[in-house]
Amino acid sequence: MKFESMFTPIKIGPMTVKNRFVVPPMGNNFANTDGSMSDNSVAYYRERAIGDFGLITFEATVVDKKAKGGPRKPCLFEDSTVESFKRVIDACHEAGAKISIQLQHAGPEGNAAVAGYPLKAASAIPSVFGRNTPIAISKEEIYELIESYGDAAVRAKKAGADAVEVHCAHGYLVNSFLSPRTNKRVDEFGGCFENRMRLPRLIIENIRKKVGDSMAIICRINSSDEIDGGLDVHDSATIAAYLEECGVDGLHVSRAVHIRDEYMWAPTVLHAGFSAELVTEIKRAVSIPVIAVGRFTEPHFAELLVREGRCDLVAFGRQSLADPHTPRKAKEDRLDELTPCIACLQGCVCNMYQGKPVSCLVNPFLGHENEVKAADTNKKVIVVGGGVGGMLAGWVSAMRGHDVTLFEATDTLGGQMRLAAYPPGKGDLTNMVRSYITKCEQHGVKVCMDTKVTPEIIAAEAPDTVIIATGATPLVLPIPGINEAGVIHAVDLLDGKESCGKKVLVVGGGMVGCETADFLGEQEHEVTVIELRDEVGADVISEHRKFLMKNFEKYKIKTVTNAKVAEFFKDGVAYTMPDGSEHRLEGFDSIVLAMGSRAYDPLSEDVKKVVKETYVIGDAVKARRALDATKEALEVAMKI
Repeated sequence: MKFESMFTPIKIGPMTVKNRFVVPPMGNNFANTDGSMSDNSVAYYRERAIGDFGLITFEATVVDKKAKGGPRKPCLFEDSTVESFKRVIDACHEAGAKISIQLQHAGPEGNAAVAGYPLKAASAIPSVFGRNTPIAISKEEIYELIESYGDAAVRAKKAGADAVEVHCAHGYLVNSFLSPRTNKRVDEFGGCFENRMRLPRLIIENIRKKVGDSMAIICRINSSDEIDGGLDVHDSATIAAYLEECGVDGLHVSRAVHIRDEYMWAPTVLHAGFSAELVTEIKRAVSIPVIAVGRFTEPHFAELLVREGRCDLVAFGRQSLADPHTPRKAKEDRLDELTPCIACLQGCVCNMYQGKPVSCLVNPFLGHENEVKAADTNKKVIVVGGGVGGMLAGWVSAMRGHDVTLFEATDTLGGQMRLAAYPPGKGDLTNMVRSYITKCEQHGVKVCMDTKVTPEIIAAEAPDTVIIATGATPLVLPIPGINEAGVIHAVDLLDGKESCGKKVLVVGGGMVGCETADFLGEQEHEVTVIELRDEVGADVISEHRKFLMKNFEKYKIKTVTNAKVAEFFKDGVAYTMPDGSEHRLEGFDSIVLAMGSRAYDPLSEDVKKVVKETYVIGDAVKARRALDATKEALEVAMKI
């Protein structure tokens, strides 16, 4: 497909953007604790400008010192931070990108402990369980806040920004005024539509009065709140039309409030552009440019949406974390080199919530853009294991100038990540495996398949460095009958090496067990999962788990929790409950074992006697997440 529409310039107010690729605002925790932008901020944003994104939006920037939502949020509520913003903007401008700064008051989604002030909202309604109940913001404070938005826009202009984006989505302060679910006021800011729109209208008017027509004003809105009583797409289309009449130059259409955040940062099961129909409805209501967002990875569907006039620009959020050069690779017909976002949520959303700098499973260079350099001395490097950790260690080492050979014991690369792509909705994980294979080829890594490495092979190769990434093997606990019951390991089932009968018992209800049960349920097996903990899928990231549990309900997958398996039989198990009572589950055609994994490292002890510089990474150290494997792989590859 030719991406002609995606590489057409577009005007948003006074600003001309060179193409339709957008980096949306994403909390990254790279800012300093005083609200200024850091050296990491410069490197992070500059890399995406170099990658040819036309419009880059700085993450939610605080306009009121009483509303700081996290310790490392950038701030524009005082002049002292302006110069740091200018450094980042200048770096991005040099690479040809336009810059928008999102202006935000976190409202009920804020952090009272960090800000040192109570949360404020349209009405005293908590956003979600665990959040403090906010105080209804007073009229006096509202009018002060309107001035704060205008003052922050002036500072953005002084820093050289081309646009500001008023955050009116996701349940933050302004959004809490728009929605009748969260706005129960009876003053001039509550009740009818005009009153609920009064706050954003006055903010826009104040910004325009203070910066004139020199900057574009964009608003980020929800296409739908995705919760009963909140805004739906019809409300949002009306809001969009109203904001255009208020003088807004563009709209950035997102989706959902935080209580439904599976539609804000969609997990793997949701397809690219899953909000396209909602964005199309809003585009029909306005004549100003509309930015769509919603798990876009490869640019093909984005091109189609822009070509058909269903939106004007497309934001590649987490994809810009995974591969900051996405537009450039599309432009140069190098999409086979694309590092794809797999929507795992392991390093980005989890770290953002914890106040840590974001990271990325598929792109561990995120946050380390300034640290990549060629090796001082070229070495002969052997990597043992062709999972994603081993492959990344291999191609990064080769990229830095080393002579790398990778040995894989089987006939297929990818390790556990390849198998993780088999459960329903996880097919995009295959893209990551393929992209790493391509990078190994691109950087000249020599790959030897079907080779089980021994210390003798290492000695014969005489490498300077060895990286052991042999992964993990299924955990088999010493439970009576387990070796005689004919159990099937979940990994063998997913890999097509084993098959099941109609009625299946899955022993182990962690992520692997649950996803295996989902895999079987889709194929119309009758599935029961037994788990030691008090719930199944306890180790599954929340947004993924919501969809997984829907499938459990759809496929009528049964669960038995708080159950300690005491004995295996040919057709089931015996188990005990916390009260000591004994029970049996029986009558199954097949038993699938998914009790976890244990590190597999048969080599390092002997190899270290031959090669002093030997490293062990990933699951070979301890069975954990793929995020840990790629992170450790990068650390080792960068120190060789």
